[in-house]
Amino acid sequence: MSDRPTFTPSVATPLDAAAFRRRAHEHLAIIYGPRADEVLRRLQTLLDHQAPPPPSRDDVAVPLWSERDQWLISYGDSLLDGERAPLEVLGEFLDARLPDTFSGVHVLPFFPWSSDDGFSVIHYREVDPALGDWPQVRALAERCDLAVDLVLNHVSRESLWFVDYLTGSQPGRDYFIEMDPETDLTAVVRPRSSPLLVPVPTRRGTRYLWATFSEDQIDLNFANPDVLLEFIGILLFYLSQGARIIRLDAIAYLWKEVGTPCIHLPQTHEVVRLLRAVVDHVAPGTLLLTETNVPHHENLSYFGLERLSATNPPNEAHLVYQFSLPPLVLHTLTGGDATLLASWISSLPRLPPGCSYLNFTASHDGIGVRPLEGWLPAHEIEALLELMHRFGGFVSMRRRPDGEDTPYEINITWFDAMQGTRRGRDPWQIERFLCSQHLMLALQGIPALYLHCLTGTLNDLEGVERSGRLRSINRRRWRLDELDELLDSRNTPTREVFLALKRRLAIRRAEPCFHPDAPQRVLPSTPALLVLERGPLTSGRRLLAIHNVSDERQPLAVAALAEGEWFDLLEGAPWAGEESLAPYRTLWLVQKP
Repeated sequence: MSDRPTFTPSVATPLDAAAFRRRAHEHLAIIYGPRADEVLRRLQTLLDHQAPPPPSRDDVAVPLWSERDQWLISYGDSLLDGERAPLEVLGEFLDARLPDTFSGVHVLPFFPWSSDDGFSVIHYREVDPALGDWPQVRALAERCDLAVDLVLNHVSRESLWFVDYLTGSQPGRDYFIEMDPETDLTAVVRPRSSPLLVPVPTRRGTRYLWATFSEDQIDLNFANPDVLLEFIGILLFYLSQGARIIRLDAIAYLWKEVGTPCIHLPQTHEVVRLLRAVVDHVAPGTLLLTETNVPHHENLSYFGLERLSATNPPNEAHLVYQFSLPPLVLHTLTGGDATLLASWISSLPRLPPGCSYLNFTASHDGIGVRPLEGWLPAHEIEALLELMHRFGGFVSMRRRPDGEDTPYEINITWFDAMQGTRRGRDPWQIERFLCSQHLMLALQGIPALYLHCLTGTLNDLEGVERSGRLRSINRRRWRLDELDELLDSRNTPTREVFLALKRRLAIRRAEPCFHPDAPQRVLPSTPALLVLERGPLTSGRRLLAIHNVSDERQPLAVAALAEGEWFDLLEGAPWAGEESLAPYRTLWLVQKP
């Protein structure tokens, strides 16, 4: 019997014209009320003129993902090599060092920008000349699935739209949100400690504009349907350039309504559902990924699970980031106890076909603190922040409604976050780091590795000093010759980490139990062990991923190991039946009756 899954695999479900119009009108009616008919007509005209050509394949069920899916996250200029375009260098690095390792690559914003390392976009339809041009972007899309950021909450104040606003010209004149500075906005949930309203001198005098993230990132007014249609046009353009994954940056803050928290509002969810309808209609198989660095239950709301029924299949995000995973793994490995992490994993809802998680430990941003809310007591969060400070990290703050600042994220490279435990630094950094990655790779969903995890990058304190931004600690730009030397020299942490992860990724992508839709459950064990079962498949094949999260050898007290014979995927041989597991060691054991 083949290793077909016992679950229903996720497939692309094309949305025909009639179904699209019906769904689009439902969403637009909630967003814009009586203007829904007008906006739908304009949307249909936009799609008729700008939608990418339909795929040439027959109308068959195409899988959305498989066990072979694993993604790389990188800036367009994380690798530099003299005068060559950095996007070209990235593509050649993938070919030379990581052939067939990654099914997809998320290139962080590669557009002309003015701040926040790309997330303050000046021109959405251009490539930053310092990185390359659209041919290099399309070349990456031909190598693997390309993820592109749709930075739709805000725009750079150097953009032409903002110039329009200042001069009172169309279209940008009505693209921004003016507020009376005396308005009571204390209910607004903030991700930053900067002022929410930014004074801007205009021909009409000083006006105050909404700016969730910084004075250079001015929020856009989606209550104006022109803004929504503008971004759907940009989305269609990215699809035409080869993008298959669209990351909705800072989507939670999209809609503003005075007197509310201005986060996760119903209109925001309807915009996500409308975008899902668009991609299901014009480019089935495109994946929408929502970026919402918020408490766990709020993050899961972007699946729209509360609306599911037999007649209402998933119609919001395909994927959400597992934002609670990094800080919980950090807490687990610095404390040597997997109890809390096991409880969190066990709490994850069973997802319907068409929904999955994006698992990661590090990204271009810091390690979120808000996703720990409701899971870790305040005193333990404080202890974790203090430990990361001892390991060379920083903490970014946000402003609460009461006006007080509170921790928002930890700024540190993931490799340096693994320097030790609560007792301090120790010799287990590489082993602890690799355990964290192996654990993430075993979880249900699609794994995404930040380039600086692959290279075991240290804290870039010089980068912080140059930029004045704490997040620069984790955004080093490698000179390719320097990285090549570290990868080719024996006995460097960079080489050891890179080769170990490359090997583990090759094993993972060949194992059907790691299909993102394959069932997952936590098996009982001692606190220092985290034991995950993936599967079973129809053949009975199942996998145990066993992790020692402590710095001491642990007995393998796992009852399932007595249930027949096991094959050790990492050794490529029948499991020898060890009685204990070395510090931070991981086993991937497969049973096939």
